[in-house]
Amino acid sequence: MHRLDSGLTLIHHHLPATGVTAIDVWVNAGSIVEPDEWSGMAHFLEHMIFKGTSQIAPGEFDSAIENRGGMTNAATSYDYAHFYMTTASKDFAETLPYLGELLLNAAIPEDEFGREREVVLEEILQTYDDPDAIAFQVLSELVYQRHPYGRPILGTEESLMPRSADEMRSFHRAHYQPENMTVVITGDVDLDRAKLQVEKAFHTFPNSVECPRHEAEAEPPITSIRREELHLPRVEQARLLMAWIAPGVESLTVKDNQDEPLPWKRFARSNQQDPLKAACGLDLISVVLGSGRTSRFVQELREERQLVQAIDCSFSLQRDSSLFTIAAWLDPKDLERVEALICDRLSHLMTMPISQAELDRSKRLLCNDYAFSTETPGQLAGLYGYYHSLAQIEAAIAYPHWIQSFTAEDLRDLASHYLSPYHYAAIVVKPM
Repeated sequence: MHRLDSGLTLIHHHLPATGVTAIDVWVNAGSIVEPDEWSGMAHFLEHMIFKGTSQIAPGEFDSAIENRGGMTNAATSYDYAHFYMTTASKDFAETLPYLGELLLNAAIPEDEFGREREVVLEEILQTYDDPDAIAFQVLSELVYQRHPYGRPILGTEESLMPRSADEMRSFHRAHYQPENMTVVITGDVDLDRAKLQVEKAFHTFPNSVECPRHEAEAEPPITSIRREELHLPRVEQARLLMAWIAPGVESLTVKDNQDEPLPWKRFARSNQQDPLKAACGLDLISVVLGSGRTSRFVQELREERQLVQAIDCSFSLQRDSSLFTIAAWLDPKDLERVEALICDRLSHLMTMPISQAELDRSKRLLCNDYAFSTETPGQLAGLYGYYHSLAQIEAAIAYPHWIQSFTAEDLRDLASHYLSPYHYAAIVVKPM
């Protein structure tokens, strides 16, 4: 990892003899930085970045990459946006300047702004046809009642229609600055060449301007069971979604005080170099409960009792506040019974340590998944950029070692503190 004179961060991993180079540019400008009235601006800007500059016409970037056999794409999340492409290493010096020009000097033309807004609005309308997307959005709003994590990343028609190209230009110039950007290069390009080309392509940043920003407000903890019921058309199966708030990256700081929760104090003492390790424990718990046919919930609720068609657990690490979720697809008549069984099994998890066989299986699944997802230059570039933007790049390397270090007692303590069967949010979706 290198900090360039401009303030831009470069992460480089030389993979000789691959013949391929991946470039992934991460910007700390996800939807979390938007004020409420500008909801959806970060994602809309992702679209407009590709509409060209004074030097590159709309569509020219895609043609330049695809004509060389490369591929490119982009994505926006709550905590970041990133733009990535993969090319033959011999084309690296010719293609990188296109991406740098787009990101630093996006023109955001008026005519393209209006046309692309219609594309984004259609994308929003498509989410209304997906009952799972609707349910998860309502769950997010139920969990995050003050925080941007409760808003849809795409925004809404009400938030996007009043916006102007000038406002987007100010958003771009305020956030697409070197201190907010990380360029990741993995593949068959050596460090000297990578630094030289990045310094050329990311040289002249736009003059920074002020624009409205979200004013952070503390999210109240879930101290009871928050519940909401939805009735949706064209839904044959019911859905049950349950969620628990877990610590975010910004809150994972070791503090020496008497009010610190016991599990974090224990993990902090045993792992002073990085309390992010504790978040890995919630990953492990999600695998124990709901990943694979032999996981607890899948085995009991689907295979043995046949109460659900499918059930899944997941943990999402986020900057301000992470989220642990359980989702089940089932017959409406079984909703109450399944929720009660889930809560009962969580209580059991807090009193009885996970067996060594379960723990070994879960560690094996996560470590194998890590290995399978770091095989290509593009996968590695995404891994490095994600952890550097969200937390710290060391976590990208340490993850499998942290996973292997957990004991059953560690996971029991984590479950006791964060997965209460009495404090969670729940969304129930039923057919109309």
